Amino acid sequence: MGFQGYIQVYTGNGKGKTTAALGLALRAAGRGMKTFVAQFLKKGEYGELLAVRDRLADWITIRQFGLPEFHHQEQGVGAAEIEAAEAGMTAAAAAMAGGDYRIVVLDEINTLLHFKIIALETVLRFLDRKPDDVELILTGRYAPQAILDRADLVTEMKEIRHYYQKKVQARTGIEK
Repeated sequence: MGFQGYIQVYTGNGKGKTTAALGLALRAAGRGMKTFVAQFLKKGEYGELLAVRDRLADWITIRQFGLPEFHHQEQGVGAAEIEAAEAGMTAAAAAMAGGDYRIVVLDEINTLLHFKIIALETVLRFLDRKPDDVELILTGRYAPQAILDRADLVTEMKEIRHYYQKKVQARTGIEK
């Protein structure tokens, strides 16, 4: 029997959702499996982007579909944020259907859903198109129940204590 892919969700208010997804990508790379990561709401040279570009580009592809800064406004999100999210979904769909990637990560997709940057129906249709041999990872706070119900594995990261409460800023190599 060939590779059987499942749907995993990493959610919750604790640190480590993206890190868990990237850890899985690293493990897969060690076994000769390719991963495509669509990073929503993120733009910039995060450490994972630098490491992949410089050392793991044959195995892990990370593309960012965020704006330099994300600010949710009460009146809704801007057209540029919606356009970036749609571009990310299109790229992820192509990666998932193309046959080269065994793992596809939608990083921060749950957050996009929460802020209504993308419609739940769009993501559910995406899940419906998942080939059997692709592992699909959805990260981000606020995973809606419909996503949790479709997942084969759900992990909730729960914050117990965080040094941000002591005004510690994001540190290079640890949080960025």
